[in-house]
Amino acid sequence: MALIKELTEIPSPSGDTEKIIKFIENLIRDWGYEIKRTRKGGLLISARGSDDTRHRFLTGHVDTLGAMVKEVKSNGRLKLSRIGGFNWNSAEGEYCEIHTSTGKVYTGTILMHQTSVHVYKNAGEAKRDDDNIEVRIDEKVENEKEVRELGIEVGDFVSFDPRPVITESGFIKSRHLDDKASVAILLRLLKQIKDEHITLPYTTHVLISNNEEIGYGGNSNIPEETVEYIAVDMGALGDGQSSDEYTVSICAKDSSGPYHYGLRRHLIDLAKENGIAYKVDIYPYYGSDASAAISAGHDIIHGLLGPGIESSHAFERTHETSILNTEKLLYAYVQSKMVTL
Repeated sequence: MALIKELTEIPSPSGDTEKIIKFIENLIRDWGYEIKRTRKGGLLISARGSDDTRHRFLTGHVDTLGAMVKEVKSNGRLKLSRIGGFNWNSAEGEYCEIHTSTGKVYTGTILMHQTSVHVYKNAGEAKRDDDNIEVRIDEKVENEKEVRELGIEVGDFVSFDPRPVITESGFIKSRHLDDKASVAILLRLLKQIKDEHITLPYTTHVLISNNEEIGYGGNSNIPEETVEYIAVDMGALGDGQSSDEYTVSICAKDSSGPYHYGLRRHLIDLAKENGIAYKVDIYPYYGSDASAAISAGHDIIHGLLGPGIESSHAFERTHETSILNTEKLLYAYVQSKMVTL
């Protein structure tokens, strides 16, 4: 839980993930794994197994939702362009940071232009969209010239304050639990394999991908020997969903279509055999790095599982029991036999 919190506090909107990739690289450097940077900027971690002819591939992503400066407005505020799929109403009122190309970071607040109810009669009715949302910068600026003198320009990344909190009741609530909760789980799995001196039955790769929120994080850097590919990502909660914040969610289908039925059955069997609380679910408006890999034409068996995340792409929350059940299922999976084709 502490590692999840630490990861959420490192800004990493898609396209600006070097800092968090470097953090993970330094964290695992002495764990004895093969580590490789991908050209896309991700991190490929490999553990050699007893069988090196057939490989497994797990991935979680550290890139998050965010924004980029679209325009420096004449009133000294910033118009934004969204990175990833979210609604502006979920970011309205949020504190943020503007990351300039010089390395200087400024703070601000994401607001509607028509925020003050004492001035704007339609403050509550105005549309939350790219035209009305803007950033109020925490500097003495009143026009475009003064903003540019700070070094703020079009194309600068804007990250959202995650505000992580771990409660006494076992919840963690924060932005960007998608997918930093799962990345922490994968890192813990790698540490546990090392500490327990486990030799895996198959060579297994863990990709920390960094472009998932824009659709193409994990569909490259897949070794030719890869047979099974699992995206470790969030389970989506809401009306009509079976997933919750306390179990591991196993995805049967998302917007890309069904996941591999045999692999899904294998994960369910492992959960039952090991007393792991799970739910099977369909995510109607969702795509993963695994589905991106299938769309890219890779000949693999693909699956998707992860902790249940409440209010995904907005005010996210999950419980430590969901984290634990996800960890347990992955621990059992990487030591199990492959699905029989």
